Amino acid sequence: MSGTALVWFRDDLRLRDHPALQAALRSGLAPLPVYIHAPSEEGPWAPGAASDAWRHRSLLALDTQLRERGSRLHVFAGASGDVLEARAAACGAAAVFWNRRHEPAVDRRDEGIRRRLRRLGLRAEALGSGLLFEPWQLETRAGEPFRVFTPFWTAARRRWNPPAPSPAPARLPGFDALPGETTIAALALQPAPRWDAGFWQRWTPGEAGAGQALDAFIETGLPDYRAGRDLPARGLTSRLSPHLHFGEATPARIAAALADAGHAAEREAFIRELAWREFGRHVLHHFPHTSERNFNPRFDDFPWAPPEPRLLRAWQRGRTGLPLVDAGMRELWATGWMHNRVRMVVASFLTKHLRMHWLHGARWFWDTLVDADLGNNTLGWQWAAGTGVDAAPYFRVFNPVLQAQRFDPGGEYIARWVPELAALPPRARHAPWLAGARRKDLGGYPASPVVDLAEGRAAALAAFEQVRAVPRLS
Repeated sequence: MSGTALVWFRDDLRLRDHPALQAALRSGLAPLPVYIHAPSEEGPWAPGAASDAWRHRSLLALDTQLRERGSRLHVFAGASGDVLEARAAACGAAAVFWNRRHEPAVDRRDEGIRRRLRRLGLRAEALGSGLLFEPWQLETRAGEPFRVFTPFWTAARRRWNPPAPSPAPARLPGFDALPGETTIAALALQPAPRWDAGFWQRWTPGEAGAGQALDAFIETGLPDYRAGRDLPARGLTSRLSPHLHFGEATPARIAAALADAGHAAEREAFIRELAWREFGRHVLHHFPHTSERNFNPRFDDFPWAPPEPRLLRAWQRGRTGLPLVDAGMRELWATGWMHNRVRMVVASFLTKHLRMHWLHGARWFWDTLVDADLGNNTLGWQWAAGTGVDAAPYFRVFNPVLQAQRFDPGGEYIARWVPELAALPPRARHAPWLAGARRKDLGGYPASPVVDLAEGRAAALAAFEQVRAVPRLS
């Protein structure tokens, strides 16, 4: 190899299917793997605590993979542009390659760094982002970004041509330490105290863990995916979302593995969920303000309820008295993840029955989810609140009791995460106060919900009438 290229790792913590790494090798340059810790550069959405806990382990896994091939991860903390410029000079690098991320603050930073490095005479390139489609590759017939998922999915299917998976390099060159290097441990990504300890009984961060999760899904989840994905007690969802978020697996590799697995209808349903993730990135790229503000400006004047600390805390801690809501919030706290059906229920409860602004929920999810993805988080919360693109209408209010009866009919999921109710008959777990459960049988669980469901729904609909009457601006 005739020169050196810095390969800047970010949320692409893998060696297979890695465009930036491949670009360095194709150019005949020796890849020098670099990771830079600079959370302040990510604007108001710097990574949350659960994401940091996952990142710590994923970085260790990546470093192990690199060392097995003769290389290692060179870790830094500080301003990304300064680090890249100084380290390129220190090792005489001819190029810097990285993979795109598509978050507003990161996009702006990366473009500034690209221009800065090119002014210094370096080859600086941003490569593919690990999506099936870059946000600008799909557009409506009018040449505009999509605002509704179904036509987006139709366009994606029409242009479906995922790249073939590529292997990890068998060997990589090693480099001496560069000035200013630190260690993964010194980044202090692990929480103190170690409230994340229970996470790792369920998760294995890193590219190998992603492969294990994919194999497990194909074997146990895919055959009954359409019928079972909405039943949180059955555990038939893929659990690939954090691996996708950290780039330990790519949608293209997942799609290729599923193509050989049979179960065509189930596979199509799952691929559609991958496309929903892509839609979140598409919307965030074209409408970057939506991470902080409603897509639908009509809701800018919506009379959200003041965020009463007692109610918000009850929701966060799984103490609302609504068993399905509380089960989901406790699963989140214990595992860093929540079943998707339950995510919709808890989000609807916060934004409809409690009528709190969706940002209160988005911020909590951002800090507590190991799969906290800005595009998906924003899309999901505005969908639940009725304020975004392709949103559920605001007047669609999920009833947590009916949702529990339909999707957790035996109360198994509730019993798992709200053990105070495990001794109750299965049907009584959905709404203990309606089943006549006595306070002494609830083990300290709230005897009644923090809000009357009928009254909360009525208040939400009355508030919606106020904005529905406002004429649209043309």
